[in-house]
Amino acid sequence: MAKTVKRSNPLCLEGARQGWVTDHINPVSFRCIIEKRVVKPVCASRVDCMTSVQTGNTSKVLSSKRPRMAEQINIEEGKDGTQQPYFTFGVIADVQYADRPDGISGWRTMRFYRQSLLHLRQAIDEWKTEDIPLQFVLQLGDIIDGCNACLCQSSNALQVVLKEIKNIDVPFHHIWGNHELLNFDRIFLADSPLNTMFIADEQKPGMGTCISNSTDCFNYYAYHFSPFPNFRFILVDSYDLSVHGRDFSNPKYLESSDYLHGNYQSKDSEGSKDYSSPQLKEFNGGFSSEQLSWLHNVLKFSDERRERVVIAGHIPIHPKTTLKTCLAWNYIDMLTLIHSHPSVVCYLAGHHHNGGYHKDSHGVYHVTMEGVIESPAGTNAFATVSVYGDRMVLNGRGRVKSRVFHYQKWPLGNFTKSPLSQETAEKIRGAVTVLPTWAKKSFATPYTQSMV
Repeated sequence: MAKTVKRSNPLCLEGARQGWVTDHINPVSFRCIIEKRVVKPVCASRVDCMTSVQTGNTSKVLSSKRPRMAEQINIEEGKDGTQQPYFTFGVIADVQYADRPDGISGWRTMRFYRQSLLHLRQAIDEWKTEDIPLQFVLQLGDIIDGCNACLCQSSNALQVVLKEIKNIDVPFHHIWGNHELLNFDRIFLADSPLNTMFIADEQKPGMGTCISNSTDCFNYYAYHFSPFPNFRFILVDSYDLSVHGRDFSNPKYLESSDYLHGNYQSKDSEGSKDYSSPQLKEFNGGFSSEQLSWLHNVLKFSDERRERVVIAGHIPIHPKTTLKTCLAWNYIDMLTLIHSHPSVVCYLAGHHHNGGYHKDSHGVYHVTMEGVIESPAGTNAFATVSVYGDRMVLNGRGRVKSRVFHYQKWPLGNFTKSPLSQETAEKIRGAVTVLPTWAKKSFATPYTQSMV
């Protein structure tokens, strides 16, 4: 007899703890603020239609002093004989704006919902005055808070933050976090200004494609771009496997839900759910084998051309940069993949608002950005990264510490083939199923010291 799996509410546990939702609500019908309209399908090469959002009046925010810059790093002359960086870019995460009073989250931390908008404004003001103009900004997800959905203010809150972003003539690359998916479904996001895939590089031969025909518009939201010769940035979708953002009848939702809720070991004395792995929470997500295969092809392309690569996603993938309960579902699969490619310099993430940092044994830097939402008045949480020939320098503001990412030496030999083990190659060969056997097994794989 087939096992019956009870599907729980797809809203995050944090919202449930705060009593935002009490009923089982379909994520599509739950979008009480979204106008009914026809959504155009997204083309594989570009976005056919990007909906411009009308901006309204911003809500009154608390005043704040200019944020104190974090400890500055003494930038030495690079190996290429110049102190001038090739280019710079900005990084910010977890703004989570909402027009509501400050409050305590389900994590027992204070969140400054209105203040976060002022922090975003201050970050933009500082970026506009940089000596070397920014090329772009990486917005690592959760730009508005999930509580906006229950307040029926999702559309208004998005308009407010987009109005602030328009105050700087620099492209923002947006990543989707769990709070975007609490406010909107993936079809809405695909046709919104939060879809920045239209400024991605064209797909090169052998890279594969990250979009295919689907009733869900996207198989996953991921793309790459090269702002300067020999450098590449890759945005990955850490909610490719997720119980958020898709209709209950969607096959990908069903597969993700069955796997997630089929991994309970037991229940504690209060009847709480106890997952077999601490990262298997509804507010987290994972990477499908299809996306990992695409990423492998892009990284192989970069390896062969000796490009330096930055990967950015909402959820951290290293246990030493976040709580174990805030990791991507199959973080081990992602670590295994990027460790097979010498082109990867760092992985940037948000999600865990306290932030984190670690350089692993393979020389990859992992940075979890502190969240703007938990930054009180008088401080902030953002950074400017300067890119040189031999390193990247992250100059943090407020709660974000400054770091230097030195590049690894290239291994001897050519890169016509990436140094993948047979086991890893089998994992990312391009399976078409959402949760294949190897993916299910990998969740139970113990994290070994060799991965750190």
